[in-house]
Amino acid sequence: MRKQLSSTQPRVLVLGIGNILWADEGFGVRAVEAFHQAYSVPDNVTILDGGTQGLYLVQFVAETDYLIVFDAIDYGLTPGTLKIVENDEVPKFAGTKKMSLHQTGFQEVLSAAGLLGRYPEKLALIGCQPVDLEDWGGPLTEPMKAVIPEAIRTAVTFLKGWDIEVSARSGGTVPSLLGNDIDFDHYERRAEPAALNS
Repeated sequence: MRKQLSSTQPRVLVLGIGNILWADEGFGVRAVEAFHQAYSVPDNVTILDGGTQGLYLVQFVAETDYLIVFDAIDYGLTPGTLKIVENDEVPKFAGTKKMSLHQTGFQEVLSAAGLLGRYPEKLALIGCQPVDLEDWGGPLTEPMKAVIPEAIRTAVTFLKGWDIEVSARSGGTVPSLLGNDIDFDHYERRAEPAALNS
């Protein structure tokens, strides 16, 4: 349930999209999960694992003033490279190449929000060039894992630039953003012992 906010507070959404079942397609989900574990945010900021929900995300985007999206994007760059795209440029990259259903779906989400007259005032796409999208059930590749800290620092920079208070967590247990044992520790790390023994 969304909390009642002061009319002067912008509504902010930090969103990760992707499919953790297809290796690097899970980058956006893993990045937003890492952001949630590393930083606390005020009540006007929602952190959301959008998965592959496509048009179901319209309700969230339409209620948002400022939006940050983490995603795996085929920019044609060196694998593991981050590329940041802002505002009106975002839809061009969200649908550059159809790698999966969720990307086309997210371009449609933005279009639908625009048709509703509720397009985000500020929008930032933090995309990463994938290495492997064909490994069904596999974890993120090492270049993608390695760039997640930079991706979440980039999100923090955007938020602070938008005058949104963000603070590093100082410890303690943080509730998981993902349930059903699909968080990083339960899902991705299960592949590591098998990889070491092969």
